[in-house]
Amino acid sequence: MAKLPRVVLVGRTNVGKSTLFNRLAPEVKSIALDEPGVTRDFIEDTVTWEDASFRLIDTGGLQQQKKQTDRLYSQVSAIIYDQVRQADVIVFVVDGTVGALPEEFQFAKFLHTLDKPVIVAVNKFDVKDVHDTQHDFDRLGFYPVQPISAQHGINVAELLELIIDQLPKVIHAEEASEALKVAIIGKPNVGKSSLLNALLKQERAIVSDIPGTTREPITERVTFYQEDISFTDTPGVRRKRGVTEDLEQLMVKRTMQSLKEADIILLMVDASMGEIADQELKLAFYAFEQHKALIVLFNKQDIVEEEAQANLTFQLEPYAHLFNKLVTMNISCATGKNIGKLLQLIKDISDRYHLRISDADLTILFRDALCERELFYQGNRLVVQRAKQIKSAPMTIVMYVNDPLWFGPSQLNYFENVLRRAYDLKGVPVKFIVRKR
Repeated sequence: MAKLPRVVLVGRTNVGKSTLFNRLAPEVKSIALDEPGVTRDFIEDTVTWEDASFRLIDTGGLQQQKKQTDRLYSQVSAIIYDQVRQADVIVFVVDGTVGALPEEFQFAKFLHTLDKPVIVAVNKFDVKDVHDTQHDFDRLGFYPVQPISAQHGINVAELLELIIDQLPKVIHAEEASEALKVAIIGKPNVGKSSLLNALLKQERAIVSDIPGTTREPITERVTFYQEDISFTDTPGVRRKRGVTEDLEQLMVKRTMQSLKEADIILLMVDASMGEIADQELKLAFYAFEQHKALIVLFNKQDIVEEEAQANLTFQLEPYAHLFNKLVTMNISCATGKNIGKLLQLIKDISDRYHLRISDADLTILFRDALCERELFYQGNRLVVQRAKQIKSAPMTIVMYVNDPLWFGPSQLNYFENVLRRAYDLKGVPVKFIVRKR
């Protein structure tokens, strides 16, 4: 896979970086609220403009020096500076309604030491007063200076042209390969960000014992045996009645969107609690109902007591009809237990998720099953004339039968069990479509 150039958006809090990111990014969306410090980690997406592609990164907001004693902000600041050092092009977003501020001049001094292309994007150009302050930003010492309105899209095309001109090597859209999408979901503080960092072998996501530290889905790629895997760390999902603030509602919405876009779901559970919450069970059932491959990870095994493990096992027994279809793994992000095995497990699940079975094999399998055990509906014998797999990821099978109305959930469950006994489909869903022969 060709490595795409990196374009990083930086600037103070509330200057419009996230709004600009959302204007440019085709898939990933940053939370944009009128309050400072919403973006903490960085998020990224691939942007294609005039047949050229690059990675666009939205970072947290720079704050005044007096606030930098805050430990969480120190982590945010470290990420900003790290991303700027890795950038191929830097877009310095400023608020044209207030002019250049002292902290922006201070950050500009740092940028000048990097010898990287810097474009100053003077945002809120649609506001009348901006025309009076636009030339104030020339004093930052960068060229070009491009006035824009991220909210209304004014001059955004011109900004994209400037970015493409500054890229070290234009990567064409067809060179960017599609990656397997894996979403890490779960309640707050179960270790999702720690898992992402462990898989990447770097401090990519901010890890804190403060619930809600991760506010936006964070996506990173890992290459494993020449296969690209795109991991997305999502905000924690609480029970609906506990979600009250606008920001948290947006966080939950983004998590569910990441789930729907993923191929494989990693549902993380804090095993040290000795129980599985209703919310976690609902997430597991929902993921499988959405026909996503699912792996359940029981984290914090380093501090799990024997009684807690036994209680957790007991709680899962009533849900054996689901968990018997799933893959589970005990892990510890703190000690690294089984983390090294997870990438191989994901690859195995991906192979099953993309499995193709010939029409002849499926037809013979289901016909033989009905010979061994006849099925009836209100005295009518069920007949499968032909079966055909029309799709993988998820596996989707069309069954041509004598009467579709006779093939209800219990009958289709029988055929699914037959299929699972014949093929290793642990962790992946199966979807049936029934049609009259």
